[in-house]
Amino acid sequence: MANEHLGDRLGRLRRLAGLTQEELAEKSGVSVDVVRKLEQRRKHSARLPTLHSLARGLGAEVTALLGDPPAVPSTGDAEPPELVAVRRAIMPPLFAPPPVTDGADSLSLPLLRAEIAEAWTLYHSADFGRVMELLPGIIADARLTAAVGAGRDRLAGQHALGKALQLGGHLAIRLGKRDLGVSSLERAIAAADLSEDPLLPAMICNSVAWAYQRQNRLDDAQTLAVHAADGIEREHATDAEGLRVWGGLVMSAATSTARSGDYEGASDMMLTAEKATSRLARMPAATEGRMVSVFNRSSVRIERVRLAVQHARPDEALALARGIRLSADIPPSWRTWLMLDVARAYVDIGDVPGAVQTLERLQRIAPGWMRHHTLAVAIVSDLWAGSMRPPGLRKLARFLGVAD
Repeated sequence: MANEHLGDRLGRLRRLAGLTQEELAEKSGVSVDVVRKLEQRRKHSARLPTLHSLARGLGAEVTALLGDPPAVPSTGDAEPPELVAVRRAIMPPLFAPPPVTDGADSLSLPLLRAEIAEAWTLYHSADFGRVMELLPGIIADARLTAAVGAGRDRLAGQHALGKALQLGGHLAIRLGKRDLGVSSLERAIAAADLSEDPLLPAMICNSVAWAYQRQNRLDDAQTLAVHAADGIEREHATDAEGLRVWGGLVMSAATSTARSGDYEGASDMMLTAEKATSRLARMPAATEGRMVSVFNRSSVRIERVRLAVQHARPDEALALARGIRLSADIPPSWRTWLMLDVARAYVDIGDVPGAVQTLERLQRIAPGWMRHHTLAVAIVSDLWAGSMRPPGLRKLARFLGVAD
C-alpha cells in the first residue's frame, strides 16, 4: 500500500524470507542498525543504493520495498476498464477476429505518428488517464498498418507499433503493472527490429534497462545499456538523433552502476556524457524530438544531482542544481525528479524550510507527477515525523496521504 511505512514492508518481507535482522544485514551488506531503525520506524526512508542492497538480500524487487505510487495503490480490486483496454491492446486475445476497418488506405501514417508523439507528451505531463484512453486505439492502428501496409508503409507501421508499445511499457510500469510493462517492451523491441530503424531498438533497450532497474536487476540493466550504447557509438553517433540515443543509454548505465555502489565509476560515465552534450549543441536539432531520448546538458546535470543525493552528497547535489539552466525540451517528469532530489538534499543538510518550499513549488508545477512518486511520500513522511513543521508541510502531508 502507498501509505504503509517502509519499515513495515521491510519487516514483512524479511519474515517471509525467514531471516533475522542480523541475517538480512549480513546478506545485504547493510548495517543492522539501519535495518532496526527502519523496522522500528525511527528511520522513515533510505537511499536507493541501500534499498537495492536490501532487496538483493531479501530476494525481492526493489519496488516491493518502495511500495505503490500514492495515486495508484494496489487494492486487490478488479482493474478499471481503461487499464483492461490497455492490457488487451498490448496483449491481444488469442484467436481474436481481425479488426473491422475501412481498409489500410484510411490509416494516415503522419497522423498516427502525431498521435503517438502527443501521447508521449501527455505521459511526460503525468496525464496517465488520458494516455490510457488514447493508447488502445493507437496500438490497434499501428498494429494494423504494420500487418497490412505495403513496402515502406509496413516498415513505418512497425516503427509506430514499436513506439506505441514502448509507451505502453512505460505507462504500465508507472501504474505498478511491472510484468505487463516488461511484456509490452519485449513486444516493442520485436516491432522495432522489423522497422529497420537502427536507433529504435536501442531506444527501447533503454526503457527495458529502466524496467530492470526497478526489478533490482542492476547487472542486467547495466549490461544491456552498455551493449546498446556501444552499438550506437560505432555506427550512429555522428548525428543528433544517434548521439541523443547514445547519451540516454550512457546515463542509464551510469545509474545502474551507481545503484550497485560504484559512485565514482558512475560519475566518470556521467562526465563523459556531459562532454558529449557540447557536441550535440553544435548539431542540427532532432527532427522528432519528442520521439527520441531525452539527452542534453540539462538532463545530464539532473541525473548527476540525483546520483549525488542518493550517495549522501547533498552539498554537491545542491551546487550542481544551482548551475542548471533547464532547456525548453526538458519534460515535466524530469523537472519533477530534480525538485524532489533538491528537496531531499535540503532535508539532508537540515534545511527543513528549504525542503518544504521546494516541495510546495513542485506541487504547484506538477501535482500529477508528485502524486506518482514514492520519493515524495518518503520525503514528506520524514519531515512530518520530525520536530520542525514549517508552514505548508501539513498541506503537503494531506495531499500525499501522509496525514489526515
